[in-house]
Parts: sequence; C-alpha cells; structure tokens
Amino acid sequence: MRTSTTATPADVRATTAAAASRPATPGAGRRTHTTVDSPVGPLTLVATDGVLAGLYMSDQRHRPGQETFGVPDPDGFEEVTAQLEAYFAGRLREFDVPLAPVGTAFQQQVWAGLRSIPYGETRGYGELAREIGRPAASRAVGLANGRNPIGIIVPCHRVVGASGSLTGYGGGLERKQFLLDLERRVRAA
Repeated sequence: MRTSTTATPADVRATTAAAASRPATPGAGRRTHTTVDSPVGPLTLVATDGVLAGLYMSDQRHRPGQETFGVPDPDGFEEVTAQLEAYFAGRLREFDVPLAPVGTAFQQQVWAGLRSIPYGETRGYGELAREIGRPAASRAVGLANGRNPIGIIVPCHRVVGASGSLTGYGGGLERKQFLLDLERRVRAA
C-alpha cells in the first residue's frame, strides 16, 4: 500500500470505505518476527504468512505480548527492512510493502486514512475524522490511531492535537517528535 501525497477527501473516503467493507479476520497463518535496529530504537517486525502485520517499538503502549509474534525468523523481512533504512536515511517518503493489519472495520478505516496523510504533514484527530467521512468520531479516531499495529509505515505519528501540539503516541512523544522532525527536514531539503 502506498501513502498518497495527493489524496483528496473523496479519495480518502473511497479508500476507507473499501477498507471498512473488507472483513478484518485475525491472521491465523504462520507468524514470524524479527527485530531490527533503528534511530528510534529496536523495531519488532511481525509477519503473518510473509505479510507485515506488525511493527512495534520497544516499550510501546498496546504492544502485544511477545508470545503472539510467532517464531523468530529474519527471512522475509528484507524489503521492509530496506525501506525502513531508506526512510530513516531520508531517501524514502512512501512505503510500498504489503500490509496485513488486523483490526475492526472502523480501525481499518482510520488506518487507511492515516496512510493518506502526506509525508511531512500532520492532521488533527478531528480533521482525520472528517477526511474519512466520520466527522463526529474524533475521539474514536484517536483510540483507533493508538491501536495502530504497524507504526511508522502506517504513519500514526502524523496525527497531532487540534492546536498542532504533540499528543499521545504509543512509542512515546520523543519518538513522535523525532519522526516528525525527520520528515519536515527531508521535505524542506
């Protein structure tokens, strides 16, 4: 899935409607994981049948238990690892790896909306709620944002408070600030 940098509100509603119509079935396939180093600390990558289903930071809020990650296996994570390295080096603005996040239809809708926020930009919770066609659901959007299982690639760090202030982030506000600063610096270059 690509993060669109030119998505209109109508595009987002169409994308999120499609995501909401797909059943969110838990990945019952073979689960594997590996841990890679990054500028924001170790990242645990989790795949179900070879498709990225989780990207978790250490000490992340709502991080599932290690026992849910499956067996350790670094094979199959080469592409996502290469793209993360390019992102942190400022050479990649759009991730293009298959994703399989597991969540409710509403969570899927919010996560699709997150992918439409352009690199280096931010949205408030209310703005995101309007963009996905759910203008009265800003609190629910915030909760779904906090449950995003694929951090960084599904850019929940791009959602801020209504005043533009940093608000809660599962990986911690210091990491959120780092990611936003990285994207703004690269975008300005």
